[in-house]
This record gives sequence, C-alpha cells and structure tokens, in this order.
Amino acid sequence: MNLSMKVAAYIVAAIVVIGYGITGTYILGNYYNGFNVPIHGVIDAVYYTVVTISTVGYGDIVPVTNIAKIFAVTLIISGLSVFLSALTVVGSDFVNSRIEKYSGKISNLDRRGLKDHIVLIGSDTVNTLLAEKLKKEKLNFILITSDREVYERHRKLGYKTYIADATDEEEMKKFELQRARSIIIDMMDKSRMIYVLVVLRNIAEYSKIVTVAHGKEEERNIRSLGIGVGIINPADIVSTILAKKIVEL
Repeated sequence: MNLSMKVAAYIVAAIVVIGYGITGTYILGNYYNGFNVPIHGVIDAVYYTVVTISTVGYGDIVPVTNIAKIFAVTLIISGLSVFLSALTVVGSDFVNSRIEKYSGKISNLDRRGLKDHIVLIGSDTVNTLLAEKLKKEKLNFILITSDREVYERHRKLGYKTYIADATDEEEMKKFELQRARSIIIDMMDKSRMIYVLVVLRNIAEYSKIVTVAHGKEEERNIRSLGIGVGIINPADIVSTILAKKIVEL
C-alpha cells in the first residue's frame, strides 16, 4: 500500500472514530444522563469528542455512569491508536526518504513521481551532455550512476541523480523503468553495458531503450544480441558529417 492510500485509510479511520464519539456522546448524554451535564446538542457532543480524543480533559463534562466511562475509555484508545499509527507511518516514510536521499538511493517517495520519465544510465560524455540539455528543456529525467563522485557532482548541478548497480535487476526495478518514456545507456565498460542491456530488457520489455556504442565493433556486438534496442554511434555520426562537409568544400 503506497503512502497516499495509507493516508486515505487513516483519514477514513479518523472520521469513523470521530463519528463514533459524537454519536455515543449525544446518545449517552441526551437520553441516559451519562455525563454530569446534559448533552442536548451536536456542538456539545463534538466538543466532548475532540477534548477526549486529544486527552485535554478540561473537566467541564465528565462521564458519571459506568457505560459512559467505558465509552470514554474506548474513545480515547481508538482516537490515540489512529493518530499514533498515522504519525508513525507517515513519519517513518519521511525519515526513510531523507536517509535514502543522503545515501544516494532512490526513496519510495521519489518512486511515486516516476512516470513518463527519461532514464540516463551511466555518465559518459553523451549522457552528461544530454542531462544538461534535458534540464534546460525542463524535462522529467533521472541519471543513474555507480560512481559516488559523479553522483555528488550532478546533484550539485540540480539533476535527479541516484546511485545504483545497473546490473542488479531488483535494484533497477525501483526506477519504474517499465513506465519510462525512454532509457539511454552510455557506459565505457563494454561488457558491463551489454549485461545491463539484458537486465533492462527483462525489466522493461516494451520501453524504448537506446545505447551509445563507442565504435563499430561494439555496435556489431550489441546488434548481435537481438534484443531490440536502438544504437547510436557518435563517432560514426560525426565522421559521416565531417566527410560530407569536406566533400562540399
């Protein structure tokens, strides 16, 4: 159950407890003389319920019959239970998100905002330049690296950067890759990059995956995998453009 669903559940529980308190107070105070003063209106019932749940206890309205005392005890216990449970769940989620942020790991709170996002895996030249362009265009993207120094540098630049092992399938599932608009891989380690491609295709079967190839041989190796990923070879693109320009001179 995600945080929004938990909060909604606790809001419903709080409404039920308050409704129980108001109804019980009105019935016991109006029909059964359960309190030291009569409860003839809903306002008085609301007032007593809130004062009791909050354990303020002004003492102006006091239960005097056994049934009213039992009712007051159940109201206090149920009210405190709902409040403390909600505080614990929401508070722990917030604390965990702060801890995960400083460790470089993605938090559950961050995961909820990942939809139709662009994922940059690796921080070689292409992804570094691409991150700069995406930030200028104010597009929703994240950068994943295994390098703490790269993480710190890109965080300072205002990028949503996380530390993760891209070869770890369970760890990569946290980035909601199946909901990503596109995934771009730019890593210098060839063997690691190929392994990452296989892992990501298993996780995000239908997502658009593009990898940066550093040379013809690497491009051929990636194509031989037959896993349906796009390939960009910057060196080949630049050399083609330059050759064309030279011919035109």
